[in-house]
Amino acid sequence: MAAPMERIQALELIEKDIITCLQSAGQALLELSKEKSSLKQVENQSHQFLKSLGNVESKLTEQINYLTQVSTGQPYENSGYASQKVLQMAWHRLEHARSRVKELERSKNKYLQDQEQLKGNVSNVL
Repeated sequence: MAAPMERIQALELIEKDIITCLQSAGQALLELSKEKSSLKQVENQSHQFLKSLGNVESKLTEQINYLTQVSTGQPYENSGYASQKVLQMAWHRLEHARSRVKELERSKNKYLQDQEQLKGNVSNVL
């Protein structure tokens, strides 16, 4: 359910559930306001209200969890972010390794030059 249109459709279904929830609550209150209210009718509407409310809560929690994952950059279903992040970090490590190898190469060359100079100085002295 990661496609944007599917997410929008899920939110539309949640909206319909909220409307059902409000209608059930309104019907229960309307029935209670009558002089001769039907307890059975009030219970049915209350049950429908609670059922709809539970459904809304679970679906909204699912949507919020999804948005939390997306906004914090955590890997989630059909996300390319994690792969991009891994690739970016690999490039950084590669560049760091290259710079260290170049630095070691310079140090080696300087050491070899110093050794050559020492050999030259020693042979001149003898």
